[in-house]
Amino acid sequence: MLSERESRPRMSAEIFLALSVFALVTSVTPGPNNFMLLASGVNFGFWRTVPHMLGISCGFCSLLLGVGLGLGAALQTFPALDIALKLAGGGYLLYLAWKIAMSRSMASRATANAEPLTFLQAAAFQWVNPKAWVMAVTAMAVYTNPSQPFLSILLVAIVFPLINLPSVSIWAGFGMALRGFLADPVRLKWFNIAMGVLLAATLWPMLR
Repeated sequence: MLSERESRPRMSAEIFLALSVFALVTSVTPGPNNFMLLASGVNFGFWRTVPHMLGISCGFCSLLLGVGLGLGAALQTFPALDIALKLAGGGYLLYLAWKIAMSRSMASRATANAEPLTFLQAAAFQWVNPKAWVMAVTAMAVYTNPSQPFLSILLVAIVFPLINLPSVSIWAGFGMALRGFLADPVRLKWFNIAMGVLLAATLWPMLR
C-alpha cells in the first residue's frame, strides 16, 4: 500500500487536471465576459481588446483570492451585502449591455469616440459579475485543500487565470474574424443589439 506521502502527488495531479477542465469549461462557455469580448473584437479588433482580456484574468484572480480568504463566507453571513453586490453588478451589466446595443459603427483610433473596456474596468467588473462569483466560489469550495488552505488557495488563484486568458481570447478572436462580414452597417447594428440583449439575459440566473 502506498503511504500518504507517496500518494499525494498522484492526487495533486488529479486535482490539477480537474481544476484545469473546470477552468476551461467555465471560461470558454457563454457569459457576460465572453459576450462583451465578442462585441469588442467586432467593434475594436483583437489587439485593442487585449487590455480587456488581461483585465478579466487579473480581476478574476483577485476575486478568487478574495473568496478564498473569506469574502465568500462574509457574503453568506451578511445577506444584505450579497444583495447589494448583486444589485450593483446587475445595474452595471445592464449599462454595459445598453452601450453595446447602441453602438452603430466599428471604432478606429482615428475616427471613433467609443473605446473598448480598459484593463481596470474589466478587472473591476469581475467583482460584480454574477458568473464570475459562481465560478470563484465553486473553485474555492471544490479544489482547495483544508489541510493546506493558503497554498491551495494560491494555486487555484494562479492556475485558473492562466487557463482563463487563452479561453476568453477565443471570443475576441472570433469577433475579429467577423469584422469583414459585419462591415455592413445594418448587419453591425443588429449584431450589437443582439449582443446587448444576450449580455442583459445573463442576469436571468441571478434573478431566479
